[in-house]
Amino acid sequence: MYILKCSDGSYYTGSTNNIELRLAQHQAGEGSNHTRKRLPVELLYIEEYQRIDEAFFREKQVQGWSRKKKEALINGAFESLRHLSVAYRDKRGFENLSHQRCPLPETHGFENLSRRSCPLPEALEGNTTQKPKEIRQ
Repeated sequence: MYILKCSDGSYYTGSTNNIELRLAQHQAGEGSNHTRKRLPVELLYIEEYQRIDEAFFREKQVQGWSRKKKEALINGAFESLRHLSVAYRDKRGFENLSHQRCPLPETHGFENLSRRSCPLPEALEGNTTQKPKEIRQ
């Protein structure tokens, strides 16, 4: 599951099993209608899941959140999440999902992220506003 920031400041939440390819699609205008009209996009946040259905569930959950709540997630302000508005999708819970939060590391040009635990795939190193040099499928 990932969150992008579009050129107009809006957020786009999606899920994929290949983040490098999906980001390249968004940047090339081949992603969603929302991002196609708001290029370039910037990758702000990633969560990794063992199963795509879990990532899709989380995508739909986060899509129902307010902007403030998404920003708390992106910034790692987890204590604030509980106090922000609760969407209906949140009430179903996802306590039993086997996921690993994976924010982007500072070493790859994402300096304003506060949590770092997973390396960014090599294909995304450097400027994410350009298509990656190599896309593994």
